[in-house]
Amino acid sequence: MESKKLLEPDMSTPKYESMNGGLPDDDDELLDIATEIATETASTTSAGSNQPFLESSTNILDSSEETMLEFGQYDDFHTIDWVRDISRDRLRHKQISRKSKESCWDLIKGTHDAWSGWLCVLFVGMAAGLFAGIVDIGASWMSDLKEGICPEAFWLNKEQCCWGSNDTTFDDRSCSQWLTWSQLFGIHSENAGTYILDYIIYVLWALSFSMIAVFLVRTLAPYACGSGIPEIKTILSGFIIRGYLGKWTLIIKSVCMMLAVSAGLSLGKEGPLVHVACCIGNFFSYLFPKYGRNEAKKREILSAASAAGVSVAFGAPIGGVLFSLEEVSYYFPLKTMWRSFFCALVAAFILRSINPFGNSHLVKFYVEYNTPWFFFELLPFILLGVFGGLYGAFFNKFNLKWCRFRKKSRMGLFPIAEVMIVTFVTALLAFPNPYTRENTSILIQRLFKDCGPVDDSDLCDYNATYAPNLNNRRNPYGEAGTGVQNAMWQLFLALILKGILTIFTFGMKVPAGLFIPSMAVGAIAGRLIGTGVEQLAYNFPDWILFDEACAGGQRCVTPGLYAMVGAAAALGGVTRMTVSLVVIMFELTGGLQYIIPIMAAVMTSKWVGDAFGKEGIYDAHIHLNGYPFLDAKEEFKHTTIAADIMRPRRGDPPLVVIEQDNMTVEELETLLQEDDYNGFPVVVSKETQLLVGFVLRRDLSHALDEARKAQDGVVSNSRVYFTTHVPGPLDVGPKPLKLKKMLDQSPFTITDQTPMEVVIDMFRKLGLRQCLVTHKGRLLGIITKKDILRHIATLANQDPDSIQFL
Repeated sequence: MESKKLLEPDMSTPKYESMNGGLPDDDDELLDIATEIATETASTTSAGSNQPFLESSTNILDSSEETMLEFGQYDDFHTIDWVRDISRDRLRHKQISRKSKESCWDLIKGTHDAWSGWLCVLFVGMAAGLFAGIVDIGASWMSDLKEGICPEAFWLNKEQCCWGSNDTTFDDRSCSQWLTWSQLFGIHSENAGTYILDYIIYVLWALSFSMIAVFLVRTLAPYACGSGIPEIKTILSGFIIRGYLGKWTLIIKSVCMMLAVSAGLSLGKEGPLVHVACCIGNFFSYLFPKYGRNEAKKREILSAASAAGVSVAFGAPIGGVLFSLEEVSYYFPLKTMWRSFFCALVAAFILRSINPFGNSHLVKFYVEYNTPWFFFELLPFILLGVFGGLYGAFFNKFNLKWCRFRKKSRMGLFPIAEVMIVTFVTALLAFPNPYTRENTSILIQRLFKDCGPVDDSDLCDYNATYAPNLNNRRNPYGEAGTGVQNAMWQLFLALILKGILTIFTFGMKVPAGLFIPSMAVGAIAGRLIGTGVEQLAYNFPDWILFDEACAGGQRCVTPGLYAMVGAAAALGGVTRMTVSLVVIMFELTGGLQYIIPIMAAVMTSKWVGDAFGKEGIYDAHIHLNGYPFLDAKEEFKHTTIAADIMRPRRGDPPLVVIEQDNMTVEELETLLQEDDYNGFPVVVSKETQLLVGFVLRRDLSHALDEARKAQDGVVSNSRVYFTTHVPGPLDVGPKPLKLKKMLDQSPFTITDQTPMEVVIDMFRKLGLRQCLVTHKGRLLGIITKKDILRHIATLANQDPDSIQFL
């Protein structure tokens, strides 16, 4: 986090300052509007009935409690109460169902409430597709701007500019309509001066794009940096990060991801698109009170939004739904799956309508192969899986080391300088190599592409006859020519450069995705191996491996397929994705026949990667940042019990509790000022410690404030009761304050001998914030989510203080 103050949220006020230069937080603004509307409505209703607000002889705070329960906010950097929020939504649904039978208008409102989820994800999908289209078009244009411009229509990128060319021959790297910067300055000859001028302008454009991106992020939206997927996973697990999904983050991240990609940095926009889609989902959720006022319900919309983000990033709606289910979502009921699919479908449809790449597909590197794969190719496919797992383990280890060094050293204080240095080094090393100079998506497209008779790129420079010779069983594509040989060396250097630069790039203070650079590394390795296997099949067609598949001089190896399999293996090794990754790659190719090679490579990469560490890069960054995330996929194999980790421990002060009928308003206010706990157990008395229930800090604080404002008879000496009946006459002494309705009379409790694997399963599957420990009804202690995370870290020989948040 940017500051230590983030770890110490002000617990005495319901409003928060955002990280956007002191501007009000987006979430708070929208919730404040909703609260004001509710307050006005409550006041109007109270006036219409000629009864003062909050007046009741049986329960002084009936109305205020209903308002509080409806609009209560969580504190920043805290975990939501899943059970409580879901119960609130069920109660709200019952009330709507009951009222819908009273009048036609209430029936219409009930119908709108039932369809509001589908309507919300429809808006989210449409907006996600629109934003993705704008980002794709902008990034493509600015990336080409580093190399030249289209004078006749400056708003066109290189490919679009060359569509209008009248050249009889077409090179996909240039055309007469497109001018490099040296040509624009009147230098048309190819010499050292031209090369140096283009080199300098390329570096200057890269530095300019990076400078603008990092400046906007640092000044307007600090949360717009990075991939966003680790934080999205944490938020979907129930953690509150105010402003992370706000409107400024949405705008700045959308603009800066275009700038960062255009700067030529070793990063991608696919991961940040998931963050952008979730920002959109957060915005639209506030248009529907069902989701805007309930954090647990809001996460259903965010899960659908993350699916839409992957859908527009890869053109894979089904893969997006599986990604949301497998990788990011914590709570994923069946209705959320269908809404996620609908949202991903709408987003893909909108992006397809925009057609940002002009190829009638949703991604730049969509491919479609017509040649089959053969059984002998499983061996190189598995080798690619081994490479992907090794690369993933290598990248994860050294990227985490570099990020830890950044956090602990003074370098973390100069993020702008770091971005500029990495950009300068990247541009300086990337320009000489044509495969690192161009946009990474174009590179992947080039590597995935199958060679044809009219391809004149170096990757397709074969000494080929293109005519099958039945007397010669050699591959008709022939022996690799000089272009292919040069391309192999250039690709090998590109593999090393991208593999190393991505380590230093991922985690900087600019929007930085990991999907595309990881896929590029794997695609390069796959193309290298594929070309090698192809040449083996050409030179040794009588080998037993090639004897049947390559009979009659038929082509039996497709290097582009190897590039695709390698891309999947490398991405799987880094992220440890499995099912969703296979489906995404399948949707990229549009062919079922390549699922087995991709599955073999992805599973191998995961097995090899897991041999060096179980965590994918996103889970590793969650732990690095100290977020309170309980991974449901991990197993707890130790034999500890609840008494081992509950608080208070020996030597600690006693647990702070509230007596059900023996404390005054002043004593409770003093308790709230002196202690910053999120909630307090309510007991019969401090002597017996017999548990009655549990009250949340924010509910208690809100109720006391409302009582002070609305009730003249409530004073500091007023006794507070968490019981149904008040003992003794009400006309003696100050007016009592009854808070029975806000008391959770059935908090989750366990005994001190409960095994920790059971406790952890409860926290994972029920989304608990805390659990009380009792023995024969007597309160012994409490276990929070933070206690469990620290216990797991201690057993794993990690620093328990790395869990920074509550």
